[in-house]
Amino acid sequence: MEKKYSRDGDGRTVLRSSIREFLVSEAMNGLNIPTTRALALTISDTEVYREEIEKGAVLLRGSSSWIRFGSFEFAYLGSQKYKHVKILADYVINESFAHLKDSSNRYEELYIDIVNNTIEMIALWQSVGFIHGVMNTDNMSIAGLTIDYGPFAFMENFQKNFICNSSDYDGRYSFEAQPYIAQWNLSILAKAFSLLVDEDTLNRYNNTFIRRYKKRYFELMSKKLGLLDYSSDKDKNLIVNLLIALEIDKIDYTNFFYKLSTTEMLSMGKYNIDKWLKEYYKRVKNSSYLKEDIQKCMKKTNPKYVLKNYILQEAIDKALQNDFTLVDALLKIAQNPYSEHKKYEHYSYASKPDTQFIYSCSS
Repeated sequence: MEKKYSRDGDGRTVLRSSIREFLVSEAMNGLNIPTTRALALTISDTEVYREEIEKGAVLLRGSSSWIRFGSFEFAYLGSQKYKHVKILADYVINESFAHLKDSSNRYEELYIDIVNNTIEMIALWQSVGFIHGVMNTDNMSIAGLTIDYGPFAFMENFQKNFICNSSDYDGRYSFEAQPYIAQWNLSILAKAFSLLVDEDTLNRYNNTFIRRYKKRYFELMSKKLGLLDYSSDKDKNLIVNLLIALEIDKIDYTNFFYKLSTTEMLSMGKYNIDKWLKEYYKRVKNSSYLKEDIQKCMKKTNPKYVLKNYILQEAIDKALQNDFTLVDALLKIAQNPYSEHKKYEHYSYASKPDTQFIYSCSS
């Protein structure tokens, strides 16, 4: 019998995961991170069987492309793989990379563009503390969009090796692993592209991924710190030492950067982070930029709100009782994460130790 859905699933989704994707895709857009978008969410009358019987839902999504790395893997299978990979690559160029249409080297340039788009997306993820949770090739967009939100999370107390997927027993998709998994996925894409372009040429470019990623990541982190005259030689260690201090002292990631952006002289009352803050304020005092310009940059870069999992769970719990008021409120917050939302000010506070939710891949 022919299988209709992957992994022998029923092809359905439940309300809880639909609410999560509906809100977080808009949150990522509000943070200026490339993403698919949520257009509408409706409850289904159909019961869905998971660990328990749940309410079903239909989520309408929009995207500039739904082609994934895995789409090329699939095209690579079978006896006509050259034909199928070429058809798919030409389709992708026509639909999403029109500037390559007339290039004699368009397939190699397409791969390079995909690598560059992926670098930008991953650097942005890491800068805001976003963990995707399931970075397999079928969840990687050729357009560099964040796609297919499952057991994702925003960082609460900073942990570089944080795992948000309860099914990820080996930490393959941990926060610190994300750049390396992205590079590995691109090597799999290079294998499919090898029917059209020399694979060694593609892998040589992919081998520069981590270097290019780190350059972009530190640029983004320097903006979060207001280091407008950032120098990789003298400021890189300052950023690295910040992450170490945040982890040792168990500091909430988003809340820290927001406070740093809005407080004259921040003190956290913890040894390692306060020691780092002394070095930071020395560095800012020697900046060639005006204090007003530094703060303006930081306020534009550091959101007051991210949709942490415990916040989303509160909205889900209410929605399961047919109360969608918090879902509506969180949508406004998601779309305006740098703004004031006085009624929901408490969602900007540092997380308590027991608030971190993690989820499985089930939908």
